[in-house]
Amino acid sequence: MAKICLCLTAKTLERDLEILGRYRKFADLAELRVDCLDPDERLLVRGFPEQAGLPVILTIRRDIDGGHFTSGEGSRINLLARGLAYADTDRRRNFAYVDIEDDLDVPSLEEAARTFGTRIIRSYHNIRGAEEDIAAKLRSLSRVGDELVKISLAANSTADVLRLLRAGRETAGIEKILICMGHYGIYTRILAEKFGSSLSYVSALGEKDAPPAAPGQIDIQELAELYRFREITGTTKVYGVVGRPLRVTGSPWFFNTVFSLENTDAVYAPFPSDSIGSFMELAEELPLEGVSVTVPYKEEILPFLSRRSAAVESIGACNTISRLAPGWFGTNTDAPGFSDSLLDFIGRKDLKRQKITVIGAGGAARAVVSELFRLGGKALILNRTGMRAKELASRYRFAWGGLDNQGLETMEKYSDIIIQTTPAGMEGSEVQDPLDTYSFSGREAVMDLVYKPELTPFLRRAADSGCRILNGYDMLLRQARYQYVQFMGKEFPAQLVPRVQFGRR
Repeated sequence: MAKICLCLTAKTLERDLEILGRYRKFADLAELRVDCLDPDERLLVRGFPEQAGLPVILTIRRDIDGGHFTSGEGSRINLLARGLAYADTDRRRNFAYVDIEDDLDVPSLEEAARTFGTRIIRSYHNIRGAEEDIAAKLRSLSRVGDELVKISLAANSTADVLRLLRAGRETAGIEKILICMGHYGIYTRILAEKFGSSLSYVSALGEKDAPPAAPGQIDIQELAELYRFREITGTTKVYGVVGRPLRVTGSPWFFNTVFSLENTDAVYAPFPSDSIGSFMELAEELPLEGVSVTVPYKEEILPFLSRRSAAVESIGACNTISRLAPGWFGTNTDAPGFSDSLLDFIGRKDLKRQKITVIGAGGAARAVVSELFRLGGKALILNRTGMRAKELASRYRFAWGGLDNQGLETMEKYSDIIIQTTPAGMEGSEVQDPLDTYSFSGREAVMDLVYKPELTPFLRRAADSGCRILNGYDMLLRQARYQYVQFMGKEFPAQLVPRVQFGRR
């Protein structure tokens, strides 16, 4: 069973102990990052394991490996020896592990570690990218039977993560730690058990003076409680959400909360991906049981589906896939989630005699526009690329235009409801307000599908003008319930509805 290792990166040992005390119940062991300590503090690490009261890894990471130690190898070896020196026969007072890079050859150091029961982690770090043959590298690290080998690679693509997964399975007989650093590798930390990794390194992200030890580390409490890391086994079913960049998503919170309340042996993880093709290979090999599909893959996913629902065929976009034998079945829960939310917001049963502007022409807009047509509304579609708007509008004989003065003039005839479907205003988005030159009258009902932040610049302007506004929380919640039905093959439990709310932890 994979264990949780809390990386301690404060500048003083006292502060590291405070942090460990706060998060102890979530940690199986800790890594003392000596390279993060103030110089004077580095000389005092010998007594840390006894004070910590749980197994501790002694690590002094070089800057070339992504750490902070810059004083040279001689100084680093002396510090490692100091941490292992005068080791006590009572192993509880010793470091449980010492991290030694594969190119550090100091037999006396290794002998001292083994003499007093400190296990060696033979590690290799590549902060530039993944090796072509990760399995061969793992085998080369495995020198002595009692050592634990570790590979930590920067993931620059989903293909890098896929190579790590395959290498882990090719070397099933080797006890190891496998990590893909960075945003693309976040799920290797959540699904360590599935990747064949003995440990998952985490940080206490709420502690501002103890930054993450490596890119992509997640919060220790989130891993333990939200993802129920210690309950993930070889039989745990895996679901997730794929997109790019996927920095803002409430779906893991929703599904993992439901799985916990139901005591379902399943986990739902984020899968940021640069390639839908590479992701689908990964989904087959992990394997995944079901996937929520978000920007920009709602249309790109279509060629990978064995079967499509009537809604997907009609809309031309898919946001939900589930495993078939063989292949994948795709459907679209954005459409009913959107219409349920909008009709409740405006207090109507249909959209007859309503003139509506839709901003955007991507996968989400396709679901929105199909529902506007079904419910009898008349719509104008505006998009930065006018031809994309024209292509979508022509399906329903709707009006279209660009996000220019002519498009804004046409909006005057389609302003009962305004629906913003692009990522604009989302945390990290380059565009904050796609209609910054439009003046709200105060009579419009305005809906933005973005839900983080709760109030985008676009919605804030609308609210300040007196408009009724709605962000994407309610739609996300509703469409997720429909996804649950598709994933689990049963209705969403009514008693859970009030217990699960996006963004309200």
